Amino acid sequence: MAKEGAQRAEETEQMIEKEGGKEAAEGGAAGSLRAGDAKEMRAVVLSAFGGLNKLRVSKKAMPEPQEGELKIRVKACGLNFIDLMVRQGNIDNPPKTPLVPGFECSGIVEALGDSVKGFEIGDRVMAFVNYNAWAEVVCTPVEFVYKIPDDMSFSEAAAFPMNFVTAYMMLFEVANLREGMSVLVHSAGGGVGQAVAQLCSTIPNVTVFGTASSFKHEAIKNSVTHLFDRNADYVQEVKRISTDGVDIVLDCLCGENTGKGLSLLKPLGTYILYGSSNMVTGETKSFFSFAKSWWQVEKVNPIKLYEENKVIAGFSLLNLLFKQNRSGLIKGVMDKLLNLYNNKKIKPVVDSLWALEEVKEAMQRIHDRGNIGKLILDVEKAPTPLMANDSTETSEAGEEEEDHEGDNENKERMPFIQ
Repeated sequence: MAKEGAQRAEETEQMIEKEGGKEAAEGGAAGSLRAGDAKEMRAVVLSAFGGLNKLRVSKKAMPEPQEGELKIRVKACGLNFIDLMVRQGNIDNPPKTPLVPGFECSGIVEALGDSVKGFEIGDRVMAFVNYNAWAEVVCTPVEFVYKIPDDMSFSEAAAFPMNFVTAYMMLFEVANLREGMSVLVHSAGGGVGQAVAQLCSTIPNVTVFGTASSFKHEAIKNSVTHLFDRNADYVQEVKRISTDGVDIVLDCLCGENTGKGLSLLKPLGTYILYGSSNMVTGETKSFFSFAKSWWQVEKVNPIKLYEENKVIAGFSLLNLLFKQNRSGLIKGVMDKLLNLYNNKKIKPVVDSLWALEEVKEAMQRIHDRGNIGKLILDVEKAPTPLMANDSTETSEAGEEEEDHEGDNENKERMPFIQ
């Protein structure tokens, strides 16, 4: 381990040196964008809310750390379903555009703001960022930054914070998961779904029911106790196996699944809503889909909850971090998660790596629910030529083209690199 640590330190020094001394002569699309002013960087910019054609890679002024902030040379960024909703403007109080999307990244500390303690230049870190993560350089307050274990790669680190903290908080802080309980999780093949499955395996005799697109079943069957097709009548399937239902329902879909989830809860069970992906049915925001999804939400009667001894809750990690100032709580959770990682109890599942210039294709893969685990933007990855042709201009799909609802199982999927 000491030898590996020394090797990583040497690699870190080389990477910082390499980043600081890059010239335009290095060639390639990335090199040409880095040419010129050393204070400029590449970043994914969302010019306006809408379809994929609102995204492009542009040059932006490089940020410098303010008091209490770290400057991070980014190596990898995480993509989450919330990023699709941000792109569409399908969130409460969206920020003004143009903006740089992204909420988590990993990389190397390049500079420290005043009063920053506990970190040094050259440290390998992962971080939460209140937007601006999809760039070569980010600055974020020190309370949102965590050191990466020696044997964790940058891509794994970018896949770690959002998914595992969300899963841990819901299971242990909100629902109080204990031995012998049962959990139903939707999108079991996604980043949060796989984190939930892994964390459940750390508690004895926990039964995990999961829904996922059928083409994912073979890949994730060993992580979930009972797996159902996401288009099947999972309520009847769950009740057939467990007549009383389940103790915990984790719902990232919303719409009609809210009522179904509540109906499956055992007495003293907890339903947690942490997303609303059913509202994203096309490339752009659809008010019809939004209205339809909310219309399908079962009206919650507090008296009925009281009579049935059921709990309904919501969870938003980003609000907890950036609006409700609970970074101290999250740090405690991250310490526990990193301990589980170091003891080889959990490990991020990375679906695929994409260049910044391939962000549109990566987003489409999430939209099509084609990923198993987390999609990562690899800042140093060269774009695949066929993808790069369109990556900084306009999507062929255009802003108006809508993807059909459903499993997309038979749709031809874009090749990707593990």
